[in-house]
Amino acid sequence: QAVWGPTNSGESLAVTPILARAKMPNLHPCVVDTLIDPAKFPTSYRIAPSNTQWDDAVRNYTLKILKAKKIAVIGDTTGYGVSAANASAAAIKKDGAEVVYLANIDATQPDMNPDMLRAKNAGAEAIVCWSVSTGMLARLFNTRAAMGWDVPFIGHPSMSSGEIGSLIEKPANWEKVYAVGYKSCSYDSAGKLPAHSQELVDRLKGKVDLKDTLLWWVAAGYDAINLFAKAIETSGSTESAAITGYLNSLKKFPGYFGTYTYSETEHNGYQTEEVVMSA
Repeated sequence: QAVWGPTNSGESLAVTPILARAKMPNLHPCVVDTLIDPAKFPTSYRIAPSNTQWDDAVRNYTLKILKAKKIAVIGDTTGYGVSAANASAAAIKKDGAEVVYLANIDATQPDMNPDMLRAKNAGAEAIVCWSVSTGMLARLFNTRAAMGWDVPFIGHPSMSSGEIGSLIEKPANWEKVYAVGYKSCSYDSAGKLPAHSQELVDRLKGKVDLKDTLLWWVAAGYDAINLFAKAIETSGSTESAAITGYLNSLKKFPGYFGTYTYSETEHNGYQTEEVVMSA
């Protein structure tokens, strides 16, 4: 009686209107802003931040912390990659910085040299990257190292996925990479996770291998299923109206990935203050 996912924004762009017509409760972690619209899609809810929340965090770090003025923006060629790169570039310009290079790269493209050279020759002081493809991201990091270019990468959470560790040519290639992260799933300066998150990791030990993924994906998936279970348990029903009614009444629900608040008019549940940037 409810759907978790898709977990890819491009797929959700196609699926969301269909689920809305079927009045099917839908919880997803997809970030494209237009996927959430309580008027058009009254049964769809987002469990992760929106792309605007991600983009704000990335832009703030790039312009205010790293103080870069000339930015290259790179996305892949998926629906998500194109829309995210365009929105990011527009926001960077609006904040007074210069977008010296904007490109969408096919995630399967083996040679990243042409795009990286264009970005360097354009004078880029930082590269903002929007892609879920760990292969493409690793090739960008490896190319940067081969060029001897000390430019920082800032952007999508996938830049910190454990899978990249097996795709980069040496650990140093992962330095000066700053990815969107979350307080719930990030180590602090002492190398510790929040106690609530550590409890989840301890429970998953020996059951789920976390080395080649991101903890937030696992935590968000756990929370999504738990939210549906709580909705059915609390309302005593699996009907659409019962599930959406429960979600619309949530205030500061304490999940493992985040603290969720929804209402009839707000279906973005993740709190901006829980979004961080991670090295």
